[in-house]
Amino acid sequence: MSGVLRTEIQVDGEIASYLTVERDGPTVLMLHGTYWSRVWLPVLGRVAEAGLRPVAVDLPGLGRSGGELTPETATVPALAEWVTRFASALKLSGPVAVAGHDIGGAIAQHLLAHERLEVSRLALVNSVTYDSWPAPHVARFGDPAATADDVLAARRKAVTSALAGAATEQLVADYVDPWTDPRVRRSWLAMAGAADSRYTLDLVPALKRSTTPKLLVWGEDDAFETVEYAEKFASEIPHTTLIRIPAADHIPTENAPDRIARALVDFFTA
Repeated sequence: MSGVLRTEIQVDGEIASYLTVERDGPTVLMLHGTYWSRVWLPVLGRVAEAGLRPVAVDLPGLGRSGGELTPETATVPALAEWVTRFASALKLSGPVAVAGHDIGGAIAQHLLAHERLEVSRLALVNSVTYDSWPAPHVARFGDPAATADDVLAARRKAVTSALAGAATEQLVADYVDPWTDPRVRRSWLAMAGAADSRYTLDLVPALKRSTTPKLLVWGEDDAFETVEYAEKFASEIPHTTLIRIPAADHIPTENAPDRIARALVDFFTA
C-alpha cells in the first residue's frame, strides 16, 4: 500500500522487522498473534493519513523478524517484555497507543495491566480474552508429538478460514509465506505450546481497575474468539467500547478495512 514500508531495528541482537509509515505523529504500536504483521497492512495507510504513525511489528522468530522463540520466550509475559525492549529500541517515550490482534491482544492487555509501557489507549481486534484461548486448531500443536512439518498445511487451512470472504489464492499464499521457513514454523510451535488462558484470566482484576480508554473491534463471524467474549469484556471492564463488524471473521482488517481503520482512527485521535 502507498507509503507503507517494511524496515527493521536490532532487539536483543536480532532483527526486529516492522511495517510502518514514516511520518511525524503519535505512534500506534500494533501487535499480531498467531499470524504476523500482515494482518495490519490493510489499515496502516489509513491510520497514517489521520496523522498517526503506525508501527506493526513482527514478534521474534515470526513473520520477517529474526531469532527463534522457545517455550520460555513464547509466553505472553515474555513477549510483553520483548515488546518493551522493542519500544525502547525505537526510542518511544511517553504514552503510547497500543492495538492487539489475537494473542497480540493478550500481550497488549499485559502491557497495560502490568504497566510495562505507559499505554494511553488500548484497542483489541478479535483478541483473546478471559479463557477464550487457545483455539483447538492451535492447542493441538501444544502436543509434544506435533512437528514443524505439520504447521504449514495447518496454517494454510486456518488462514483460509480466518480470511473468510476475503480469501483468494494469492492472499492466502501471502499470509502463509513466512511459515515456509522452518525456523518460523518452530517459533510458531513454541507460541502454540505456550498459549495459556491463565495469562489473560490473571489480568482481569487489574483491567477492572484501569481507567485507560479501551476499544473492542470485533468480526462477528469469528468461531473461536466469539463476539460473546467481547460483549463480556465490554460489560465488565470499565471505559470500554465495542464495535461489531458484521460478515467479518477472525481477520476483519481484510473483510472491512475501511470501517476498522475509521474505528481505530476515531479512537486513537479522540
